[in-house]
Amino acid sequence: MFKALQLQKTDAGFAATLCDLDESALPPGDVQARVAYSTLNYKDGLAITNKAPVVRQWPMVAGIDGAGTVLSSSHPDWKAGDQFIHNGWGLGETRWGLMAERASLQGDWLVKLPAAFSARQAMAIGTAGYTAMLCVLALEQHAVTPDKGQILVTGATGGVGSTAVALLSQLGYTVVAATGKASEAAYLQQLGASSVIDRASLAAPGKPLQKERWAGVVDAVGSHTLANACAQTLYGGVVAACGLAQGADFPATVMPFILRNVTLAGVDSVMAPLARRQLAWQRLARDLDPAKLETMVQEVPLTQAVEMAAALMAGQVRGRIVVKI
Repeated sequence: MFKALQLQKTDAGFAATLCDLDESALPPGDVQARVAYSTLNYKDGLAITNKAPVVRQWPMVAGIDGAGTVLSSSHPDWKAGDQFIHNGWGLGETRWGLMAERASLQGDWLVKLPAAFSARQAMAIGTAGYTAMLCVLALEQHAVTPDKGQILVTGATGGVGSTAVALLSQLGYTVVAATGKASEAAYLQQLGASSVIDRASLAAPGKPLQKERWAGVVDAVGSHTLANACAQTLYGGVVAACGLAQGADFPATVMPFILRNVTLAGVDSVMAPLARRQLAWQRLARDLDPAKLETMVQEVPLTQAVEMAAALMAGQVRGRIVVKI
């Protein structure tokens, strides 16, 4: 038996419950693992609070992320004792996730834990931080270098935003952080933001083309915020879009793209190929300041995951929530 945070939907309604499950119920997999830490991402919050139809098979064990130790393996790249990171691949959505003491996984989905990180630090980064690194790689791929101008980070106190601010500032970029939490300005400046703006300046409908401000954007918000960010991006600039905290709509025009040569780069972390994942984690090990990472982190036990998921969805959380299994 093992403990797990199970999500159930029946005729009686929805429930998220910490319970004991039998290992025989685990899905097939070529790697059997002990999970040490998981983390609460926005998608986890949606699933655990049932705010959106994230879960597509019931019952489900929550947790799109995990880090831990291989117990046994029939996969050629993994052996007992190896330390791993898992992000995405449908866990917590269509396959049992990692807010559990045990997991059955596919070896092709796993990334070796970099020597620079403990399992706790890896989950302090989690999918949110790994996604932030994918956004940075997208900017670099399109030649947005620090000398090109300011970088806007929206949703800056969230997991993606906090890590993006820390990474970009460490790499020499001038970062402007957008947030609705004026009280968190000092936190964002500690992470490396050169200035902080009110998210309200981006959240309402705006003109198709606006004053050029940003050489690049990391956007985890979507909707009008993403549309305004595109409308304010410099000629030849790049907007990396990875989230929908404000909404999944995109009320924009083609004007920034055809008149200012702006690139809208979509960033997906769930199904990213292994080589891209490995590069992202290598860069995180090199470019993320561990001291800044620690300032983002709040650790909770698995018994508090449901409570913290509700706080996350209510906008009462900043940075990263690590779940100790």
